[in-house]
Amino acid sequence: MEKAKIKASQLFILVVLFEMGSAILLGLGVSAKQDAWLAMLLGLAGGLLLFLVYYQLYKYYPSLPFTSYVQKITGKWMGRLLGYLYVVYFIDMSTRVLRDFGELLTNTVYVNTPLIVINSLMILIIIYAINKGIEVIARVGELFFGAIYLMALAGFLLILFSGLIHLENLQPVLEYGWKPVFITFIKGTLTFPFGEMVVFTMLLPLINNYKKVKLACMGGMILAGINISLTIAINIATLGIDLYERSNFPLLTTIGKIQLANFIERLDVFFLIYLMIGCFFKISLFFYAAVVGATDLFQFKNHQKLTFPIGLMILLASVTIASNYAEHIEEGLRVVPVYVQWPFQIIIPTILLIIAFFRNRKNKATSSP
Repeated sequence: MEKAKIKASQLFILVVLFEMGSAILLGLGVSAKQDAWLAMLLGLAGGLLLFLVYYQLYKYYPSLPFTSYVQKITGKWMGRLLGYLYVVYFIDMSTRVLRDFGELLTNTVYVNTPLIVINSLMILIIIYAINKGIEVIARVGELFFGAIYLMALAGFLLILFSGLIHLENLQPVLEYGWKPVFITFIKGTLTFPFGEMVVFTMLLPLINNYKKVKLACMGGMILAGINISLTIAINIATLGIDLYERSNFPLLTTIGKIQLANFIERLDVFFLIYLMIGCFFKISLFFYAAVVGATDLFQFKNHQKLTFPIGLMILLASVTIASNYAEHIEEGLRVVPVYVQWPFQIIIPTILLIIAFFRNRKNKATSSP
């Protein structure tokens, strides 16, 4: 792995920025209707339990990334195969978030700009950042963290003072019972965004204080989860559930309705600034995990040799993965969670933890006098 170390506070910030990423921009939990915010909180609770699986694996092998310790758990050949599959998974997730980023810009502001141009500019910046290393990415996160929260606070106050929030749009709570909320949790909010914390199984060995890893990661997840849930509630309260369901980017629609004193309006720039920052960190961490995993599996001495080839793969895949935005969203919210996210985020890590538990117990038994 890269010879770098990041602080627990930087890990906390990276978790918040990663989890919020593109999740705060999309209409998540829509199948739960006005209880979408509740489905997101349920996803947070499930995500915290799921992170404990990743954390326990990290405790067994604190100095190794996922692609290394999976070989110790399952054996060399099976472990390498799983490692390759996870590298492909990280590349696929980078691709999907990059496509989200490009579609958001080309459908809102740069309507006459080809998708390949927008995505190329973003991926070149990310390649440069990854070449500089995780420490630089973490420091950039520290710089942007405060700016994001200032924008979020300003946006919330402007929405509030514009009189856009109508709490009756959130009622009745649990109109259809817990069933649609639970189904939304299983098929959506558990895996996106909280299950995506699996990417940190590649990054946790870089933390300089292993005792603070659990607090930093779970604290970051809680803060991000509350932010996303609050954003969903504000969107629904402002737009109503019908418009929330129809809108491709509910947050943009909400911000577009701000009008205060016939002077403060057209604040789409808030949305665009967050879009660029959030997607940058989400793509960067998936991309970095793929690079570190491939470097580990192929025994490269320097991860920088792989950044451009993998970046090129992500760029080309981002414009060919779907023929249009509707198809991309359909795959991302209906197909991927069940057939990709569940195996890679939940099933495989849980099986690995069970095997690791018995292996470590056996090793302790044989080493004791």
